[in-house]
Amino acid sequence: MVLAAALAAVSAFSAKAEKADREKPTQVEANRMTSDEARRISIFEGSVVLTKGSMQLQAERIVVRQDADGFQYATASGNPVRFRQKSDARGGAQGVWIEGEAGRIEIDEKNERVELHQNARVTRDKDEVRGSYILYDQRSEFFSVSSTKDAPGARVRAVIQPKQPEADAPAKPRPEAGKPEAKQ
Repeated sequence: MVLAAALAAVSAFSAKAEKADREKPTQVEANRMTSDEARRISIFEGSVVLTKGSMQLQAERIVVRQDADGFQYATASGNPVRFRQKSDARGGAQGVWIEGEAGRIEIDEKNERVELHQNARVTRDKDEVRGSYILYDQRSEFFSVSSTKDAPGARVRAVIQPKQPEADAPAKPRPEAGKPEAKQ
């Protein structure tokens, strides 16, 4: 039961990912795995690779626990932890790849929050944010990026690419001054 919960925990990470990912099986490869049914905790260690649909998470260690209500909480640690996942398409556009890394990633299924700690970076398409800490609230699609007081001079960094208009249609030519616009 705890093992099944452990495998399901990462589904919280995929809340805004491709909807098809939720229906895919979770596969975990690791050098070691322990499960404590009484404490509702599973630990995967050693070159852990977790795959669920388009989502892949690589870590040195993933600890998953389940609360009494059945919600899962996962902590992935490594040097760094890396993930890659395709998002759902929006407004006729194709889905884009979201990639990230950090020293530690915490997933809270109950509150639908993902936290990246220690040299955190998230890239979506060609946009990128970096900081010591990144919080992503999946319910509201809210991002918060901050630096740490422990690293003097550390700053948040964001690179945001120009976006094409949603219609992606070429603009209509403007009529020349003094000439009436042609009727169609």
